[in-house]
Amino acid sequence: MKMLAEDIKNGSFKSSYLLYGEEAYLRTQYKNRLKNALADPSDTMNFSRFEGKGIDPAEIISLAETLPFFAERRLILIEDSGFFKNKCDELADYLPNMPDTTCLLFVETEVDKRNRLYKAVQKYGRVTEFQLQDERTLMKWILGTLKKENKKITESTLQLFLERTGSDMENIHMELEKLLSYTIGREVITSEDVEEICTMQTTGQIFEMIRAIAEKKQRLALDLYYDLLALKEPPMRILFLIARQFNQLLLVKSLTAKGMDRASVASKAQVAPFIAGRLMTQAKSFTMQQLRNAVQDCVDAEEAVKTGRMTDVLSVEILIVKYSA
Repeated sequence: MKMLAEDIKNGSFKSSYLLYGEEAYLRTQYKNRLKNALADPSDTMNFSRFEGKGIDPAEIISLAETLPFFAERRLILIEDSGFFKNKCDELADYLPNMPDTTCLLFVETEVDKRNRLYKAVQKYGRVTEFQLQDERTLMKWILGTLKKENKKITESTLQLFLERTGSDMENIHMELEKLLSYTIGREVITSEDVEEICTMQTTGQIFEMIRAIAEKKQRLALDLYYDLLALKEPPMRILFLIARQFNQLLLVKSLTAKGMDRASVASKAQVAPFIAGRLMTQAKSFTMQQLRNAVQDCVDAEEAVKTGRMTDVLSVEILIVKYSA
């Protein structure tokens, strides 16, 4: 990202760019920054955009060969093409010979690094991966945003905010906007503000439900389940998330038993450090055998639904009741 920022700052651009990765918010931000730097936003003559599968590489090459009209360069934006998952030899062969007056900007969610086009962009242009950000980076970003608005927040309230929003920056951005609007006229953001205005993501509600199960708060666990159903969450998706949560707890407990600290657990479990900390605390409420049994029970519940021996709503309810009893 620093290299992209340098290109934009210096006005020294590569012939092609590939932006990809899980962090959609950053990907979109840098796409727009590059787009505005490479071409005048009002210049429709020298800007073309393609999106989705089925794009004809020959059409892109034809456009790329066309000289820009009273401008320094022609910009072609190509999004979610699948060219970097499936082969696109035409563009891979074309990149080394593309005129300096054209820039190709590819934006993808997933890529295959063995792909010929990926290697061509890597050699002749610039490839940037946007990964999910860690807890420290997210906190720094949030605090920077709040500082611009002359707002203050305690560390515990900030942790609560992240627990509700998760690590997706687009969601964090939207929830921050709501929080700032809600606290107009006040300098300090409180935990009550976060609880009142910030929407808890489904995964966050699942986490709270598992915590209620671990603390043997059966009524709360069931209430959270019924809330999810009221929000039109499919029971089988809830079951999948419960199973994933128990799998994570099993992994975290085994890693903790080996003496790993929070940072190491987060790295091995591939979760943000603050999530790893929550999982480590929650895992203490279960034995290894209980977690193994819970994972197996999730598998059995799914099979019972698929074979028609039980309804999807009831299968999850029984699972909750069993482990919160």
